[in-house]
Amino acid sequence: MKKSGFVEGAVIATIAVIITKILGMLYVIPFYDIIGTKGGALYSYAYNIYTIFLGMSSAGIPTAISKIISEYNTLGLEEAKYRTFNIGKKLIGYISIVGFLVMFIFAELMATLIIGDMTGGNTVTDIAFVIRCISFAVLVIPYLSVTKGYIQGHSIVGPSSVGGILEQVIRIFVILSGSFLAYKVFSLSLTVAVGIAVSGAFFGGLVAYLYLRHKMKVNKEVLGIKEYKKKDKVTNKEIGLKILSYSVPFIIINIATSIYNFTDMVLIIRGLDILGFSAADAEFIQSAITTWSSKICMIINSFAMGMSVSLIPNIVSSFVKKDWKEVNYRINKAYQIILIVSIPCGVGLCILSKPVWTVFYGISSFGPQVLSLMVMSAVFANLYSITFNTMQSLNKYKTVYLSVIAGFGANALLDIPLMLLFDKIGLPAFWGAMSATIFGYIISMKIATRDLKKNHGMSFWSSYKMAFKIAVPTVLMIVVLLTLNHFVPFDPYTKLGSLVMIVTDALVGASVYLSISYKMGLFDQIFGKKYIAKIIKKLTFGKVSLSD
Repeated sequence: MKKSGFVEGAVIATIAVIITKILGMLYVIPFYDIIGTKGGALYSYAYNIYTIFLGMSSAGIPTAISKIISEYNTLGLEEAKYRTFNIGKKLIGYISIVGFLVMFIFAELMATLIIGDMTGGNTVTDIAFVIRCISFAVLVIPYLSVTKGYIQGHSIVGPSSVGGILEQVIRIFVILSGSFLAYKVFSLSLTVAVGIAVSGAFFGGLVAYLYLRHKMKVNKEVLGIKEYKKKDKVTNKEIGLKILSYSVPFIIINIATSIYNFTDMVLIIRGLDILGFSAADAEFIQSAITTWSSKICMIINSFAMGMSVSLIPNIVSSFVKKDWKEVNYRINKAYQIILIVSIPCGVGLCILSKPVWTVFYGISSFGPQVLSLMVMSAVFANLYSITFNTMQSLNKYKTVYLSVIAGFGANALLDIPLMLLFDKIGLPAFWGAMSATIFGYIISMKIATRDLKKNHGMSFWSSYKMAFKIAVPTVLMIVVLLTLNHFVPFDPYTKLGSLVMIVTDALVGASVYLSISYKMGLFDQIFGKKYIAKIIKKLTFGKVSLSD
């Protein structure tokens, strides 16, 4: 194990998350073929509930551990650092058990809240069964998160990155093999097949946790894992209170977020029902928004997830030293990396929404429309995620509360009104709910960045300038791709034709965007000439060196 610098750590973590998310994208193609639209909606219900309880059971404490470890490392409190990890494990254990019991016992009540008295789709009994199947993962994943938090608090991202890939591989194996054998070979019910599939989260988390524990065991010295003869002048009570003080805001915010996500899911179904959509269409659109289009957007969301792994401990380290100039630099650097990567990905997926949906899930009238706007929502979600994690790392909880409440409140209030408005003016009604989400992100970010400007003199002008510069290669890429798709007779209604279109557009679009961006010096400005030279040298096995 070795420590990584901010940009290097961000790149390593992001690459690992991208690999994980690509696997998460690709498995849905055969999985959706196995379970179909109805099974897809059922899977979506289970995972949305699981996400809520996972957020409540593991929210805050893993990030708090990462923050405290980074803080104690900076202050040289080695023994207190390891004690923090052990205390965190105990706390997360109690919370996990409570979360599991609530999910398992009240599964039918949750199912009833989701679909109400709507008929023609999945039943309350079906939904309750899959919720209970996935509830066991809540007993494992929080421990995995705390362990990752401890390792990442040392600015070591490698093992956590490998663990994430391992977790995904095992989970996908259980999902595909379990659902196929249950439904296609042994002719069990669709509900049982989906129940087995969602249990993959438990097995994937368990294997990844055992792997990280092994890595910690063989790297005890680097991680400060040993018997200390002398205790640091920090009591267990102080550590416990610090964990709670750092994690409670995260927990409150995650609960608020989870409640909103659940409400948003219900509002979408209710709104579509009001507008006369059938139960089957309403379930499909809801699952397309909350689960299936999100699977495709994972590649975009992964940039913010990978960035946060490196950002949080580095921000905390600068914050402890009261180096606000360095904090400002790191935030802007994170924004710029997100912008230069996620914007072209989002725009490209928007242009290719129809063929991409066809390859993943087959021909659909609603699916591509959902995906075309969801990818742009994912770009804003990335920027929001960086802002959110930064504010929490700086202990700006009051502003976080305000921004979250304002953003999600506006989102919830606008959901149905915008759905009705979009339907009236001839646009897809569900675009209204998705637009409400984007407005919510913008409001939250505006409140947070205004606080940083006002109270700490931070400036985000360099990120704004970079956004305008990135617009140049992006617009040229759009022009080239639209021209190409107009003159070349691609067939987006077959999987083979769609795949040819995706590969062609991806190669052409990436070539245009990367070459123009490189000539404009954007990569050098963001990553630094030395790091770009290092990457190119590695990718070309030493045959190309920019220093030559």
